[in-house]
Amino acid sequence: MSSIYPTLLLTGAAGVLGRQLRPSLAQACQTLRLSDRGSCGPTAAHEQDRPCQLADRAAMEALLQGVDAVVHLGGVSVESPFEQIAPANIEGVFHLYEAARLAGTRRIVFASSNHVTGCYPQGEAIGPDSAPRPDGYYGVAKLFGENLARLYWDRHGIETVCLRIGTATAEPPDRRALSTWLGFEDLRRLVLAALAAPGVGFLSVYGVSANPQRWWSDAGWERIGYAPQQSAEAWRKQIQDLAPPADSPEARLQGGSFLGLGPWTRQP
Repeated sequence: MSSIYPTLLLTGAAGVLGRQLRPSLAQACQTLRLSDRGSCGPTAAHEQDRPCQLADRAAMEALLQGVDAVVHLGGVSVESPFEQIAPANIEGVFHLYEAARLAGTRRIVFASSNHVTGCYPQGEAIGPDSAPRPDGYYGVAKLFGENLARLYWDRHGIETVCLRIGTATAEPPDRRALSTWLGFEDLRRLVLAALAAPGVGFLSVYGVSANPQRWWSDAGWERIGYAPQQSAEAWRKQIQDLAPPADSPEARLQGGSFLGLGPWTRQP
């Protein structure tokens, strides 16, 4: 892929997925701007390190200046109390989109989550057009981000591909991942495809590898040119018996372990 954006911003660049994507994103830009709560470490000649808090609106507006496209991974990445989720995953996403509008940013690849539909039963086939059924505050916040992305496309012409990411790990960790796993190689394919595809407008797609048991449809993949090459089947024997008790919400519903987190007692 030749560089298609002069300046590309990667938020959450110091996280697990950010570190996986950082080398590949150089293919899509001339300058890669890296941002997290703290420093992302030493930079290459084509990189810029710009620490920033998503909850700081003024700082986000400064961060987006001169940015042509964004891969947004930043924020709280697991189910947590609402008070921890809201500043980065709700207010922070608003700050991102408003800063993008002011800066004239053309496209955002938004790391949404399968947890926007995590209360569907395991085994039920669903797609991006299925009704939302979030499994917690994290899923609700990601659904807010998707709806905000649609608003900013309809009102302001900022294109977004929302990636409902599955179990993005080096190897599938348990039986649920036979359906939900997204290998790191496929993650890179997915994000680069979402950046390069022309005329996406607003689009939500599931981020998952070519697992024969996957619950989520491939709707939208052809539109962005995503063709997964990895599969969890290679690990079936090692993981097929790694599952929570059969009568638990974690075993019955698609959100898996997130269904076992919370509710939390409010702290004084």
